[in-house]
Amino acid sequence: MLINEVEYIVGLSKKSIRYYEDNGLITPSRNSDNDYRIYNDKDIEKLKKIKFLRELNVPICDIKKLDGGLLSLKDCMIERISKIQYEELNYIRIKKMCEEIIKSNENFADINITKYFQEVNILGKEGFTMRNVRTSKTKKIIGACISSIIFSLLFIFLIFSTTYFQLTNDEKIPWFMFIFLNLILAFPVLGTIYNLISRIKEILGGEEDEASKY
Repeated sequence: MLINEVEYIVGLSKKSIRYYEDNGLITPSRNSDNDYRIYNDKDIEKLKKIKFLRELNVPICDIKKLDGGLLSLKDCMIERISKIQYEELNYIRIKKMCEEIIKSNENFADINITKYFQEVNILGKEGFTMRNVRTSKTKKIIGACISSIIFSLLFIFLIFSTTYFQLTNDEKIPWFMFIFLNLILAFPVLGTIYNLISRIKEILGGEEDEASKY
């Protein structure tokens, strides 16, 4: 089956599927006629396993070890439990700080920030944060829409300009050339719309930035 079908069945974006392919986790065959990737049931099953493990926050490097037989699934889960327990302890530390602030009855103007600030810095150096460091999907979609609209408006302006001069000027270019020119100008707009739709699908898929995350 083709990547569009795999995308629908597994619930991963094309970019994510190709990322896993680049990392050697799946090796689809190629259609000799058009060089399209052809995925089989084994690839589908592998991608389902990868998606499941990623939901458990198992890093790609560990999934590659699992796939290569260098790491057992049991040891992998033990490692995940260890990391989860570590994160739980950090959440407890944060919770205690919040409780201390409540008991102290301090307000923003006179809070004794020094001790809290030091402890938060220690947590930060250990790689723990409660802030959402990823850009929200909404912001990503808005950014993609704005850039696409700006780019498209340029070509739409050119189309309207050529149409205006063609209809108002006495000296007109041949109509077949006018239509051909506008078709050329329309192609970038259609391409931008297609790319925008693909980009939004990647963003909503939730794994469009796999390479940057791992």
